[in-house]
Amino acid sequence: MITGAQAMVKCLESEGVSVVFGYPGAAICPFYDSLTASAIRHILVRQEQNGGHSANGYARIAGKPGVCIATSGPGATNLITALATAYMDSIPVVAITGQVATDVLGRDVFQEADITGAAEPFTKHSYLVKDVNEIPRIFKEAFYIAATGRPGPVLIDVPVDIQRRELTKVFEYPRQVHIIGYKPSIKGHNLQIKKVADALFAAQKPLICVGGGAFAAGGGEMVRKLSEEYGIPAISTMMGIGVFPTNHPLYMGMLGMHGARHANQIVRQADLLMIIGARVGDRAVSSPDVISPSTTIVHIDIDPAEIGKNIGTAIPLVGDCRTVIQQLMDHCDSHTRPGDFSEWVRYTQGLRDEYKPDLEPREYGINPKSFLRRLSEKMPDNAVYVADVGQNQIWSANHINIRKGRFLTSGGMGTMGYSIPAAVGAKLADPSREVIAGCGDGSFQMQMMELATICQDKVGVKIIVFRNRKLGMVKEIQKKSYGCRYIATSLEGDPDFTVLASAYGIPSERVEIQGETGGAIERLLAAEGPYLLECVVDPEESSI
Repeated sequence: MITGAQAMVKCLESEGVSVVFGYPGAAICPFYDSLTASAIRHILVRQEQNGGHSANGYARIAGKPGVCIATSGPGATNLITALATAYMDSIPVVAITGQVATDVLGRDVFQEADITGAAEPFTKHSYLVKDVNEIPRIFKEAFYIAATGRPGPVLIDVPVDIQRRELTKVFEYPRQVHIIGYKPSIKGHNLQIKKVADALFAAQKPLICVGGGAFAAGGGEMVRKLSEEYGIPAISTMMGIGVFPTNHPLYMGMLGMHGARHANQIVRQADLLMIIGARVGDRAVSSPDVISPSTTIVHIDIDPAEIGKNIGTAIPLVGDCRTVIQQLMDHCDSHTRPGDFSEWVRYTQGLRDEYKPDLEPREYGINPKSFLRRLSEKMPDNAVYVADVGQNQIWSANHINIRKGRFLTSGGMGTMGYSIPAAVGAKLADPSREVIAGCGDGSFQMQMMELATICQDKVGVKIIVFRNRKLGMVKEIQKKSYGCRYIATSLEGDPDFTVLASAYGIPSERVEIQGETGGAIERLLAAEGPYLLECVVDPEESSI
């Protein structure tokens, strides 16, 4: 018979897992010992939270759950921020943690923490394994729950004695899952499909608003097909960036408090708003009155709890967006095909084309908006750009042009320190793609230890650090809302990031004027391995 630890490894192999991200410790050592006999590649992160972010980035590019591992106590609690980040953005992650032995659970022994209880608000489901023979079933269910319905993180906590114990039954990995009470709705209700089709037929100014749920469902192509087939303009939330190529004639940009002005204008004038796979949080729609009371709102989402939660909905439609859109188009084509929206499209395109971004050179430092547009021109069509949180996220969301690639960021939780470990995961999910992480000097110092991971595992991610020696977003808030009373935003004690990169053996350079950016971008993209580019930015540079 095999041990629980060996069964855990066999479960991962049965799920087709090829890479995991983790940090070992005593309570997870039996599992790590069994992992030595497997072909699964282990990536040693330098802090457990980063293992969770790497699994997040991996999942978003691979299209299947990413796996992260930690030990008990502080190792497990360090994962909580990463679990919350994945939960808010609906990213499928399976987290495996070691736990103290079952006979001492609840006695506050060394490195004991109730991680299933602590992480409950931030996981889709969690398991504390008490029977070694249940490991195959639990792992099968965990991967299924993480990837189906509204995706999200699932936690498996395994006491160390369970890992050492032998199974008393022959190991057999389940082929199917049967979970009472968990049956995600994939297909939309036919009556609701008809209502949406009728609303679309009656509309004169329809608008699609697409969110990250389109990626989760693999429905980006169907959203574009709906838009193109019926000539409906579209906008996106930050998490929906990339569903439409940035230069698509029907794409009008990102909406919200940090979005494009014309996108927000278009929302106010639409008479039908089709929200597809988006939570419509406060950053996208700051208050319900942003949308006209006369606008008919259709909300399509696989999670019924999200429909109507943040904004009033006239026609709710629960289901997988890829399936639901196909149902809608089939109904329209056979019953009530929408009318001609060409005049409305021309109007929205006119608003979009009036937008003139500020790309002028700066007296001090570079213009980050101009830099990102130039970077976009040079990036391969299928490149992955991972934005961190802060001013750099807003610059990136509004000025990185996505063609056939992806834009990744922490949208719901807004987690600083996300970009580099997520970029590592994305690169390992698809080594053939160029992967670039963009961050500020504040967020970089929350994750710079992962330069060691990049070097140890030879992960060729490119890193851009926008340096203004400030916590720029907070400083901007203090300037606008707190009478320029600045506190705790100065980063004057920062190290020289190029010297730091060289300590890890990573080539790097610094650009301080706009004229230097072209050559620097070319060298960044031409590098065969990792590369760090530090871009000096004026501390007074605004987000928008």
